[in-house]
Amino acid sequence: MTEPANASPVVAVFASDKGPGDPERASIMSQAGTYFAKRGARLLCLAENGVVPVPLITAARAAGGQVQVVGDTSVVLPPALNGVTMEALATREERFARMAQLAHAYVALPGSLASASALFGAWAAAKSQGKAPPVLMLNRHKAYEVMRGYAADVLSPGLAGYERSVQFADSIEDLWARLSRLVEGR
Repeated sequence: MTEPANASPVVAVFASDKGPGDPERASIMSQAGTYFAKRGARLLCLAENGVVPVPLITAARAAGGQVQVVGDTSVVLPPALNGVTMEALATREERFARMAQLAHAYVALPGSLASASALFGAWAAAKSQGKAPPVLMLNRHKAYEVMRGYAADVLSPGLAGYERSVQFADSIEDLWARLSRLVEGR
């Protein structure tokens, strides 16, 4: 089944508030969830190894947004997320393939190495399906500065149109503006 071109974009958001990193991650997730939901995006989240981006999902739902979770078979959503659609798949490859099938774009919020690894696993799955969803990274507090340098130094000379494939934003508002332009007319 194909969606109409004007359907709300499905945005896979990779975020984690577990482990070392930016202490503002939960707040950033809440801001992104609210902002994206108010603009009509449908959010797709990954839940693995007991890590569920609860602040992102809660904020999106409170703003009237739709959220779907793709998780491993051990994940049990907390009671606060009652009513959220969750699809449990046994292997990481199946989860990445499902996300690649559903998402129009990938967004990486500052988080743990696990969320960055999941982003690239899902992106690789999309590539294997012949898709090229854009990847946008919120570079708050220079969370993705190394990746920004890599994109400029390595991707730019070797990947035509890389600026449509990988972009970096310094605020939630800028992230949404870039995302909107990239998924428009998908």
